[in-house]
Amino acid sequence: MEQTSLALKEWASTVQALERGSQILLMRKGGIEEETKHFELKSHSFYLYPTYEHQRKELIKPSYQQLVDLSLENWSSEQKNVMIKAYAEVIEDLEIQDEKQLGRLRELHMWTDEFADQRLRWKRKSPLHVLLVRVYRLDNPVEIPIEDEYLGCKSWISVPLALHSNQYTPVLSDEQFASHIRSIKEALNYS
Repeated sequence: MEQTSLALKEWASTVQALERGSQILLMRKGGIEEETKHFELKSHSFYLYPTYEHQRKELIKPSYQQLVDLSLENWSSEQKNVMIKAYAEVIEDLEIQDEKQLGRLRELHMWTDEFADQRLRWKRKSPLHVLLVRVYRLDNPVEIPIEDEYLGCKSWISVPLALHSNQYTPVLSDEQFASHIRSIKEALNYS
């Protein structure tokens, strides 16, 4: 029987920002097709599965918009496979409830203020999960077939990869990563 591991679906442009070390956070509320209709952190470690359908340049700050173009360079909706290049570990799951808190993170992510606010306001009673993630590049990226069960608006999927079968290289050094964490916690006035 083939081993599977969890993967978190995220815009390909966001995955690229994470792989470059440009940001270390993800914002999640949940997918429309989630069983519980809200985001649940199912694992503290997972692969990053790039998606292409919903990413739009106007939702991303101008300095990051080229990542959408780069992610689409070799992509077609007819493709049968997707390349998995990164693995992430959640260091902390912060729950953001209000616009003021979210605004403090403005300079630390790629999304426009309007899009970040929209994510916060969607399903107003549920908090916005800000995941602080340590990202690792796979030494040997893995191409996997795109299965029907991977499609749709859901956060988590099971992919045919074994976590222990690949070597990883951290995207950021320990010092760089610690600096990013400090910046986020200082912005939120956390100690």
